[in-house]
Amino acid sequence: MTNLLHIDTSIRYEGSVTREISGAFAENWRAANPGGSYVYRDLHASPIPHKDGTDQGIAADLMAEVDAADVILIGAPMYNFSIPSTLKAWIDQVATSANFAREDGTFAWGGKRVVVVTARGGSYKPGTPREGFDFQEPYLRAVLSMVGLDQNLEFVHAELTLADVVPQMHQFRELAVESLADAHRVVKELASA
Repeated sequence: MTNLLHIDTSIRYEGSVTREISGAFAENWRAANPGGSYVYRDLHASPIPHKDGTDQGIAADLMAEVDAADVILIGAPMYNFSIPSTLKAWIDQVATSANFAREDGTFAWGGKRVVVVTARGGSYKPGTPREGFDFQEPYLRAVLSMVGLDQNLEFVHAELTLADVVPQMHQFRELAVESLADAHRVVKELASA
């Protein structure tokens, strides 16, 4: 049996692009894996406490969810060029609570598939003016590599999500529509794979 751990982090429900796209992935994955197990964690609705140097009693449960998952789906909007603090708190609880490297240099979580769905108000693709402002994907790649969750890691970006809202970005509305459609196409393919 295959298990999916679905983590959403957006502060928005209505109009959240990451919730929309990660939800599409989960729906397609569940259709492709009718006998699979599905665990959903909404880090905005039920935030994880930030590390404070004490045993908060949450890390073992979070690590058990990751242990049980074959596929980990993370909806991560870009906030201030990085990730939501709720996702950072989850990462801190999981990544600093145990030693994941084995003596042979492999990782206990190395075989897991990870899909990160992002939404970005602008564009941070190579060659764009704000390429160097992307602290979201590089950070997630780095921190997930610490625990072995980078070996089968895919990013799906929906960019220019503010094109309808910010007048100076109206010229990019068609590109935003294309980016969203492409993100939906990619998650459908990934969920069925």
